[in-house]
Amino acid sequence: MKITSVETFLLQHKLSHPTGPASSFNEFRRNLLVRLTTDTGLTGWGETVPMAGTRETIDAVYAPALVGRDPRDVGNSWRTRWLAPFENRLAIGAIDLALHDLIGQALGVPVHQLYGGARRRRVPVYASGAYRKDVHPADAWPAETKEFVARGFRAIKLKIGRYDPREELPVLAAVRAALPADVKLLVDGWGSYTLSTALMVGRELEKIGITFFEEPMPQFGYRGYPELTAQLDLPVAGGEMLLHRQAFKELLDRRAVDIIQPDASLCGGIRELLFIAELAELYGVQCIPHSWNGAILNAATIHLAALLPEPTLMPGVGTPMVEFDVTENPFMSGLLRAPLPLVDGCFEVSDAPGLGLDLDLDAIRALEVPRPR
Repeated sequence: MKITSVETFLLQHKLSHPTGPASSFNEFRRNLLVRLTTDTGLTGWGETVPMAGTRETIDAVYAPALVGRDPRDVGNSWRTRWLAPFENRLAIGAIDLALHDLIGQALGVPVHQLYGGARRRRVPVYASGAYRKDVHPADAWPAETKEFVARGFRAIKLKIGRYDPREELPVLAAVRAALPADVKLLVDGWGSYTLSTALMVGRELEKIGITFFEEPMPQFGYRGYPELTAQLDLPVAGGEMLLHRQAFKELLDRRAVDIIQPDASLCGGIRELLFIAELAELYGVQCIPHSWNGAILNAATIHLAALLPEPTLMPGVGTPMVEFDVTENPFMSGLLRAPLPLVDGCFEVSDAPGLGLDLDLDAIRALEVPRPR
């Protein structure tokens, strides 16, 4: 079997309402898909964020290195070690997902069996929301969280930090009080606070009963995070934007977070994320993978969450969760012929070969941005 083509698909969707985290509102959602095709007819899919240069790197650098190769024998030999400092990890992440999908199909096994098989048959899911521009949390959070519970989610993450904490914290407390006791509530500050404000907000979140506090301060260098983490009982999470295992090790060495959040499409793929998770385990830090783009990354993250070890000797205490984007995002369920069913707040772990995807190519084509002529 040989890879015969490496194709990229740039997708775009105009949002009906601008949405985003505390400090950034987007009018469009964009995604970059990769398809590897073989001479046997098998295809493997990957995805990543379409940052500048990523598509060009896949098309001009990695595609020529992969075409003509047997995907079962590729390993990392298609990457040039002396170019490692200049690698585009987003491009590598997309290719790696597609290779895993393809290799699993070629061998007739799900991706998780390539690494010894799933440790759990279901993985907990948390609904991950965002702000809508010009809509105050008091007018959105109560109804949204009620809807998420009705849909079957047993954990919910809200973005915070756009408004003064004196406005948001009372609303958050009311939302927490209205939720069933067994539904977890998480928050994501997305770099909104200084250290002193993050510490104040974190102490209030502890009283409210929040499960974890994600990236409350600017992520560049994760400055101030060790001080914040040391002073809060509430777990601090972060690391979704890190691209290299060296950066994750530095974060762990500094004890900057209690929960680390690598993203397979950004940090270099499935094998790299599993390495980072094992590294975190040595530090006693839990790994909860980040997943935001679309259906392909979501499927890969389900396999990853099925493979990650329990963080303690007591099964079920802090079981790894999967993030699920519940905002307006046609790249998630819209690309699948049948959306994933939520069962008791969990996704079932697929035993279909590869990533177990049933993608709708017509839906992909309908969202594709034509290449410039």
